[in-house]
Amino acid sequence: MAMLTKATVVGAGAMGTIMAELLASNHVRVALLALRPERAQELLQTRENRRYLPGLMLSSNVRPTSDVAGAIANSELIITAVPCQHLRDAVARCAPHVASGAPVCSVTKGIENRTLKRPTEIIADYLPHNALAALSGPSIAPELARRLPATVVVAAAAPETCQLLQSTLSTSWFRVYTSRDLVGVELAGAVKNVIALAAGILDGLQAGDNAKSALVTRGLVEITRLGAALGARPDTFVGLAGVGDLVTTCISPVGRNRSAGERIGRGVPVDAVLRESPSVIEGIPTTRSVVELAARHQIEMPITQAVHDILFSGKDPLAALTELMSRPPKRE
Repeated sequence: MAMLTKATVVGAGAMGTIMAELLASNHVRVALLALRPERAQELLQTRENRRYLPGLMLSSNVRPTSDVAGAIANSELIITAVPCQHLRDAVARCAPHVASGAPVCSVTKGIENRTLKRPTEIIADYLPHNALAALSGPSIAPELARRLPATVVVAAAAPETCQLLQSTLSTSWFRVYTSRDLVGVELAGAVKNVIALAAGILDGLQAGDNAKSALVTRGLVEITRLGAALGARPDTFVGLAGVGDLVTTCISPVGRNRSAGERIGRGVPVDAVLRESPSVIEGIPTTRSVVELAARHQIEMPITQAVHDILFSGKDPLAALTELMSRPPKRE
């Protein structure tokens, strides 16, 4: 398959920068589209993403810009790396300039509030005729910035879209598998952030490793249960997008969602955690969406509901943990 020559990454956060660097390392010219002009200017001047990935210098093949039309014109691939609750506005700005034949790959992990749509569903609202894909899996950005080995999965309805992204993004340290289960890959990436918040809350409560192991295990059950109700393949959740990403997110000391949960477990108010975080904590708004999805499909998700009650109803984290442990016993 012929390699691409020009691509655009929409969103200049940590993961957007990593995607741009992966493409650049495979000799693709990349426009890194920062949607705020001051961010683009900073990246142009310093050639370093000091806010999210200090120390990572941008390749000469990466061109930071805030010019939407100029960035996207003639691009053969678009990668969107914008937080889920801001993705709709970003895609609406970009869509008029996207070529009809250009595939669009999302690396966003979340579910939109109000519409309850996955990232590719949001993109499809504006680009209904473009091939869509999602990339997910255990991929902590600071480790990728150091070129530590990582393995992910890219999902799309069309095999040729998967193959294009696999060949374009794979390197000696970044291995890309393919999947046809777009629903499952996106759901796993979204809901694991909710479980990671719960894992962090346990860390903040100093509940121990046994408790966290049980939480991760039962959290995977909840993710799988919701995925099955929405038409995903069960085996997706025992793969990289499911248990792989879940484990990394729940144990990594630099994971935003786990770290936020830990502060909440220690008693820091949710508003303060949000205010003081330099990055979007995707799991917090996603928790609202997942609880609504579970109710709509009559799916039991007690861990997710407990996280929701802590975040949005002011429930004490220790009380929420006690209630989870006191649920009626049942078969696994």
